[in-house]
Amino acid sequence: MTKAEFLDALAVILELPKGQLTGKEVLEELPEWDSLAVVSFIAFVDEKFNHIINGDRLAKAKTVDDLAVLAKIDPV
Repeated sequence: MTKAEFLDALAVILELPKGQLTGKEVLEELPEWDSLAVVSFIAFVDEKFNHIINGDRLAKAKTVDDLAVLAKIDPV
């Protein structure tokens, strides 16, 4: 999965228009980044990439790019 595809998938999770996310967004500034979005993100990564997100690392994520790193998405 490319970073653009990841951003579009995350936009769907957050109920945002595809193409809106750049990766630089600060999670705490996104009203859509709530507990349901967190659970959906964890399930998405488990389903698509077959790995479990570490809760401590997820709690330290500050930006959408940090989520991409957790999902092991190539930044290019």
